[in-house]
Amino acid sequence: QVQLVESGGGLVQAGGSLRLSCAASGSIFSINAMNWYRQAPGEQRELVAGITSGGSTMYADSVKGRFTISRDNAKNTVYLEMNSLKPEDTAVYFCNVRGQTSPLRGFVSWGQGTQVTVSS
Repeated sequence: QVQLVESGGGLVQAGGSLRLSCAASGSIFSINAMNWYRQAPGEQRELVAGITSGGSTMYADSVKGRFTISRDNAKNTVYLEMNSLKPEDTAVYFCNVRGQTSPLRGFVSWGQGTQVTVSS
């Protein structure tokens, strides 16, 4: 099993910044993609940003230029630096990691979620 522990959420004023972290541990053979999703009340969960093992990144249009995803492969950790936060960024943010526990077995794990609240 692979466990994810998230940290870094909180309450911030519009225009402020937060940094989320997600550390993966357990039976990890390799990690491929590491992603951040978010879900606002009454809304579907949406992909915010992703990063591959090679360092390629993608972002939702709504966060491009404001959010930066990065990873530390040695620590099996992914980060989400969020700047110029807006009230519409308010949501529970979930870490998602996809990889292998062995050469023949893959895994998909989710973090417990961390609340980000941006006040106007």
